[in-house]
Amino acid sequence: MLSSLTKPNYPRAAMGFGQNSVTAVALQKDGPAFFSVRQAATVELPAGLVNPSFVDDNISDQFELAEHLERVSLECGLRGQKQWSVSMPSTTARTAILSIKEVPTSKRELEEVLDFKAETSFGVPSSELRISMDRISPDAEGRARYFATAVKLGVIDEYETVFESLGWRAGLILPRAVSELNWLAGSRSAEDALLISSQENGFTALLLRAGEPALVRSVICRDEEIDDEIFRLLVYYKDKYEESPESGSSGRFLVIGEGSLDDRFAGISAEALGRSVRLLAPADLGLAFPSSSLRFSDIAAPAGLATLGWR
Repeated sequence: MLSSLTKPNYPRAAMGFGQNSVTAVALQKDGPAFFSVRQAATVELPAGLVNPSFVDDNISDQFELAEHLERVSLECGLRGQKQWSVSMPSTTARTAILSIKEVPTSKRELEEVLDFKAETSFGVPSSELRISMDRISPDAEGRARYFATAVKLGVIDEYETVFESLGWRAGLILPRAVSELNWLAGSRSAEDALLISSQENGFTALLLRAGEPALVRSVICRDEEIDDEIFRLLVYYKDKYEESPESGSSGRFLVIGEGSLDDRFAGISAEALGRSVRLLAPADLGLAFPSSSLRFSDIAAPAGLATLGWR
């Protein structure tokens, strides 16, 4: 997946935005498929400074946010870094799998069809969006499929303007969940892999099958409803995917979130799937970091983008 995103030479440093924090991270490669955190720092943001939204303004004070970005770059020793990949909060973007019955023969017609599909799926004119579009394998009925992620140009401009005020350049910009998915997408495992990434008002779930997106689900709910919604998602996955003839074994689950979501997942999955599952740890993904001073939930997204600098 993301083949069109992995050909350029991307920075090996990235910033990741949460609703109430920003994290800067740089990696070093320690082996063919293993990384360690070379430098990293997280700075808490004042409430209301960043308000993640797909349609509305995200940043209430660009000057104040620039001060916090400069501070986090200093704290992690990346003061001279000018090129950054950027992970934005998941709710700033929308992601979907688009399908087409018949692929037009001309490139122009194909672009028009995909624009129409994107507008229908994301609810915004394609002229107002920056869309990442990657062709994946056809579905069971032979329809062409595309993994699409869209962010409004006005929202991207807010973040890019802050970076430009510091003399920086924001290169690759992706939402948090898609950034985190890089930890699973690079694996050659034949197993299904399910990512559950918490966000400000629910979670995003992304299922990989044979290394490609098979399911995209964004769930908006209250904190007290998250466990029930994850249970429903896992039951749906078991019925539709796990027991299908094409299914590989499904022992790869990655949960990234605040609080005790990963601890609660063990009980939820045992009830929904009828078996216990083991969650992937950073070491299973090929990442070593000083757990005493960093939270994986803070660095997973920007570090996932930073790995692209070696692909």
